[in-house]
Amino acid sequence: MATTHAEVQKVGELVRQHSEHFERLLAEIGRVIVGQEDLLRKMLVGLLADGHLLLEGVPGLAKTLAVSSLAAAIRTRFQRIQFTPDLLPADILGTLVFQPADGTFVVKKGPIFANLILADEINRAPAKVQSALLESMQERQVTIGEQSHPLPEPFLVLATQNPIEQEGTYPLPEAQVDRFMLKLIVDYPSRDEERRILDRMATRRSVPHVEPVLDPQQVLAAREVLDDIYIDDKVCDYIVALVHATRRPDEFGLGRIAEWIEYGASPRATIALAKGARAIAFLAGRGYVTPQDVKTIAADVLRHRVIVSYEAQAEEKTSDDVVAYVLDHVEVP
Repeated sequence: MATTHAEVQKVGELVRQHSEHFERLLAEIGRVIVGQEDLLRKMLVGLLADGHLLLEGVPGLAKTLAVSSLAAAIRTRFQRIQFTPDLLPADILGTLVFQPADGTFVVKKGPIFANLILADEINRAPAKVQSALLESMQERQVTIGEQSHPLPEPFLVLATQNPIEQEGTYPLPEAQVDRFMLKLIVDYPSRDEERRILDRMATRRSVPHVEPVLDPQQVLAAREVLDDIYIDDKVCDYIVALVHATRRPDEFGLGRIAEWIEYGASPRATIALAKGARAIAFLAGRGYVTPQDVKTIAADVLRHRVIVSYEAQAEEKTSDDVVAYVLDHVEVP
């Protein structure tokens, strides 16, 4: 890890060289997706930081199109899995197929064996199917029968879901949700953006196509540079303070929100905040992390890891409200 000023400058030069590729990637996806700049940039954060993404929003907000456009802009293997109530774990992971000729079993790999996985409408399938992704998301491998099979690198799950209140959906188990580095909320476009969507998508001839501008090796090389981006000890302490404030708000003088929190964020949140902040700095062309980088990514890292209490629900307070309060009141270095 870089520690001296000269080393930080050297990392900064490497960051600027590599980040140019991702600016081109962002521009290429932007040819298809109107607006949603924050969503697209956070998707690149997940790609750079090797973290899975959960995209939530009502139908029709281009969640699936955003993910498929990202995949099309990278020369890599892409698989879309449509989650439905009748889906089985073997439909995702694969299974053992019996060969009558010689009495042996052969592994038939499922669609999970790709680089970019679009788990479309993940909360349309029951918990046993959602849980089939747990091993692959955490350990980057799949066990079929008695054998474990490594997944290709890079490997990234980008899942979309409709809000839980929609009919015919199953809430994701906490263990599953915690494995997503970021949960991104996709909102409606503005009036001007919607007019641009109409102009761009009204006819088949006017819809632009995404061209590949990046290959997997460039992604892996950028991740190597990301690991060298400098985080000062004070910024590390700030990250730990933010996470601990969601668990023990009284210790930080945040007693007002103590009754809103049932469970605070897990240690995965601490790691995700550091990785996400590095990715934000990378996209900004910097070789060091600022507290603002942490704040920029904090809501997306914490909102699905903070479980609010019944008292909070009664007061119509959400995890976003808790996180916003923590960010406003924990001292910034």
